[in-house]
Amino acid sequence: MRPLRALLMSVALLAVPAWVAGGAVPALAQNVGVVQSDILVVDPERLFEDTRMGQAITARLQQEREDLIALNRKLETELEAEELALTEQRDKTSPENFRALADAFDEKVQQIRADSQRRVRQHERNRERAPLDFMRQVEPVLVELMREAGASVVMDRRTVLLQDDVVDITSAAVQRIDATLGDGAGNDGEPSQAGSEDDAAGDGTENATDN
Repeated sequence: MRPLRALLMSVALLAVPAWVAGGAVPALAQNVGVVQSDILVVDPERLFEDTRMGQAITARLQQEREDLIALNRKLETELEAEELALTEQRDKTSPENFRALADAFDEKVQQIRADSQRRVRQHERNRERAPLDFMRQVEPVLVELMREAGASVVMDRRTVLLQDDVVDITSAAVQRIDATLGDGAGNDGEPSQAGSEDDAAGDGTENATDN
């Protein structure tokens, strides 16, 4: 089960109004302008792409990626210059001293590579977690819309093959999320930084460039 789909199902489990089973719909739900339906559908991808919060998260991730690429290029240029300077010292330095300098340079390169890989892995985790973290933050808005519609379930639109008496609340949810949460500033809208930085990964420069 995809994480977004699981989260949407959890919204339904968390917030089935007690009065749905009882029959009568409260006056509040009748007057809020949300179409009444037992089943609602929403498109999580559209929510992420069309809301100000989702767009802000995407922009931050793109900037983070560009910063990584720029940093890797800067480090690569600096290491190339340092390697050239080291090579020029070969004829001016004893073999023992040159070997010590070369070993120190190699150790520095390995450390820089490890740091680069760690930064790229963190960026990948941020990018992968962003849609799920976004859905967790907008979950209260979806629950609110579900209650107002008198619905008992909110489904991922992409999993619905046939629709009859099913209401798509994606557009309404986009408007409500924008009005309630804006771009997410001050609402933990930053991509999550959680997770270990010790996972295996490939070369940092290549990964950052290929994303």
